[in-house]
Amino acid sequence: MQLNFKGKRALVRVDFNVPLDKATHAITDDTRIRAAVPTIQHILQGGGAVILMSHLGRPQKKDGTIDRENTTLRHIVPHLSTLLGQPVQFCESTVGPDAEAMAAALQPGQVLLLENTRFDAGEEKGDEQLAQQMAKLGDIYINDAFGTAHRAHASTAVIAQFFPKDARAFGFLMDAEVANANKVLGNPERPLTAILGGAKVSDKILIIERMIDLVDNLIIGGAMAYTFFKAKGGQVGKSLVEEDRLDIARALLEKAQAKGVTFLLPGDSIIADNFAADANFKSAPSDQIPEGWMGLDIGEQAVTEFSKVIENSRTILWNGPMGVFEMEHFAHGTKAIANAIATATRQGAFSLVGGGDSVAAVNDLNLADSMSYVSTGGGAMLEFFEGKTLPGVAAIQDAA
Repeated sequence: MQLNFKGKRALVRVDFNVPLDKATHAITDDTRIRAAVPTIQHILQGGGAVILMSHLGRPQKKDGTIDRENTTLRHIVPHLSTLLGQPVQFCESTVGPDAEAMAAALQPGQVLLLENTRFDAGEEKGDEQLAQQMAKLGDIYINDAFGTAHRAHASTAVIAQFFPKDARAFGFLMDAEVANANKVLGNPERPLTAILGGAKVSDKILIIERMIDLVDNLIIGGAMAYTFFKAKGGQVGKSLVEEDRLDIARALLEKAQAKGVTFLLPGDSIIADNFAADANFKSAPSDQIPEGWMGLDIGEQAVTEFSKVIENSRTILWNGPMGVFEMEHFAHGTKAIANAIATATRQGAFSLVGGGDSVAAVNDLNLADSMSYVSTGGGAMLEFFEGKTLPGVAAIQDAA
């Protein structure tokens, strides 16, 4: 951010889409808010005023009304004020006379938070008129919301065109997200290992395809592993399988073989007779799961094999859990992989963790500081690694 903020109003798109307690509206995880603080403080220290824009949840109800009670950004103000060590002003609207008056009255060193951008239907439609109204509020536009960079919304992408090229930039968080992702995509130190988990192959087809072109080792965990096992002719009991993706799974396995990529599936699984925390469970080979049983975590043999590959890697990307880690009996695989990545990182590897469940696991284990970088943007990071252009990134980069 090589910009002069002195005497200027910086309009900063942040990602304050944080989880709230349903009863009290207290913030239950402030990671995304804390991630934006360095950018806000930098602008204030540079003599500028800060106007913050964000969305929170999905406020538009099916009947067209707005769920103001549960999705107002007013819930964020007390905690943000504490983090910044100063009072944060709040505007009940995102654009219009009140927002313009409050923005115009801001003095250097002051912070104003606008109401939820998604209260206006034009936000998600990428409405140019709304974006132009938003742009009136500031002299400089800063996008620090990587978590929404894959959306071509009014406040994340469309707005940038209404600022001169030398008056728009990434914030520190956005800059770090893009730079760290490019460490994996650009010229990574090898071996490069990608670890992909989650429930469905269909959610990860694009990233699996892209990774096969990039990596030395591809580790697959989570429920989507059983689609691959069934595609190979294995018995997977009542494990989650996408029957309509078996051909794609076979094609991906063949592509990996043709490219010389080591494609690792879990040799054994922790299987259960029910999808429940109190289910009966045992270990079994992943391709020999009895009828009536389902795979809910990777087994010890898989943990050992995967950990060895991870600890011998120099660059590591992790997106998605190895099992149903919310249930204690099926959390071991995800925890073991997190610890293996932490070990590799301590040995000098570069590790990037992204995706809500992977980040949650790392945070639960207090291992975030043991990873090279923990991304704040699940969907955005996934699309970045799929090779898609992120509108929020392109709007700034194209100006450079």
